[in-house]
Amino acid sequence: MTLETWILYVGTVLIFMSAPGPSHLLMLSVSMSHGFKRSLATAAGDLSANAIQMLLAGLGLAALVTNSQYGFSIVKWAGVSYLVWVGIRQIVTSFSRDVESPTISEVSLLRLWLRGFITSAANPKAVVFFAALFPQFLDPGHALLPQIGTLGLSYIVIDGCFLAAYGKGASWIAEKLHNQHKALLDRAAGASLIIAALLLGLRANERT
Repeated sequence: MTLETWILYVGTVLIFMSAPGPSHLLMLSVSMSHGFKRSLATAAGDLSANAIQMLLAGLGLAALVTNSQYGFSIVKWAGVSYLVWVGIRQIVTSFSRDVESPTISEVSLLRLWLRGFITSAANPKAVVFFAALFPQFLDPGHALLPQIGTLGLSYIVIDGCFLAAYGKGASWIAEKLHNQHKALLDRAAGASLIIAALLLGLRANERT
């Protein structure tokens, strides 16, 4: 793979990342509710799922995912339902918040990681995306495994930067708000989760 090819690949990924997706909305929600540092666990979960999806794509299992009618639907809608449930629960909980002395329930890092993982894993079409994207930038005249590793690592770094930017921005906004606005912030975070779920649901209808 030449440097020019890699630069073209990076540009393609940046264009793809320009529109926020469910994972970015999830980062906004988690960072607003639990702070930027803890939201990094969610980003790690998302990137872990991406790594598995890229591995599956590299192993040529994309066809298995796309042709598994029931498996695709189960994974997709399980993830959608999970996000909707978490979002609704967060909104409902915000109405019982003590405005004068607000407290944020401590959610384990594992659960925050799981939210990111499920959100990303709930999009099995990502395997197809990687399987379709990678071959456009591979040089069959050289070893494929190192090239796939380079493309995959580059994607994870770029996506990680985007997730961190969304999380940091949401955390900065949350820190600027006074305590009496924290309940509204929780509702906005819950709404972000539900919107992310709706986006995943809409993508389910795009399957061809």
